[in-house]
Parts: sequence; C-alpha cells; structure tokens
Amino acid sequence: MKISTILKWVSGGLEAFWGIPIIGGTIILAYAWMPLMVMLILHIVTLVFSVREREKFHGSILGIITSTIGWIPIVGMIMHIITAVFLLIDAYHSKKSNQDVI
Repeated sequence: MKISTILKWVSGGLEAFWGIPIIGGTIILAYAWMPLMVMLILHIVTLVFSVREREKFHGSILGIITSTIGWIPIVGMIMHIITAVFLLIDAYHSKKSNQDVI
C-alpha cells in the first residue's frame, strides 16, 4: 500500500472525528486550535506524497482549505465532514486501484 493511501485514511478519519458536532469543536477549542495546525501539516505532507506517487490529491487541497477556515464554528464542522468524505473516497479508490494492478 502506498504511503499517500495510508495518509489519506489517517487524515480522512481525523477529519471525520473533527466533524462530529460539539465533540470535535470542543476538543479543537480546548487545545486552542492546535489540532487545525496539526491537520494542516498532515494535509501538506499527504499532498506531497500524493503528487510524488501520482495519486489524486484534491482531498488534501480541500483539507488545507478546511484547516485554514476550520475555526469558523458551523462552517468548520461542515468542511471537516466534506473533507473526510473526499479523503476516504480517494483512499478507497487508491487502495482498490493498487489491488487491481497486483
């Protein structure tokens, strides 16, 4: 399995967690928005690996945007959920295409 695929599964799962109403926002606020900074770095790393491995990277770009505007209460929650869906679909398709090659 490619590193970009693993990173998409991880970042997609974390984005889904941050999108949980009340819980995700409370944890982000409790840590003074530091999870958004960590996610920004994770999305940039995922983007770099996706480009290097010639995989789809639109989920990572959406994640970077989400990390920068995720501090807006309702908008952030919706963006986290949308980003999670994109990343998890990308990871699934990447894993599936890798299995077809083998």
